[in-house]
Amino acid sequence: MIVLGIDPGTANTGYGLVSREGSRIRLLDYGCLETLPDRSLPERLLTIHQGISELIEEHGPELVGVESLFFNRNVQSAFAVGQARGVVLLAAAARGLPVLELGPAEVKMAVTGYGRADKAQVQRMVQAILSLAAPPRPDHAADALAVAICAAHTRVPA
Repeated sequence: MIVLGIDPGTANTGYGLVSREGSRIRLLDYGCLETLPDRSLPERLLTIHQGISELIEEHGPELVGVESLFFNRNVQSAFAVGQARGVVLLAAAARGLPVLELGPAEVKMAVTGYGRADKAQVQRMVQAILSLAAPPRPDHAADALAVAICAAHTRVPA
């Protein structure tokens, strides 16, 4: 089963693709879709949508894991993340893919065993799980890989 994990954001949307075969998780691809700050919000959202659509087309995931919205003090950034999540959900729905929405604490618990783990802990555990030579960077890509790992273990293939 191929899983696409997404850490949504308007400026940077992290993505991670893993393959699950039995209990084994294997890295396929990861990175970050960056949008230009001088572009309008609709243009930035279109860039994210096109990038996610291309990843889906190229890798053919059977499941998309998306980090759910975490509300903090900055309402404006929460709205921006929500809009980025919306275009990711749209890209998955347009391809008929199931989406698993996962909270940040749930992802951290699944990957590190501690729901309040910091970014460095998440990166180190993703590195260990995927047998990488170094922790994945940038942070958004590492978080997306953690989402993909969590989703792959949460969803049992049919």
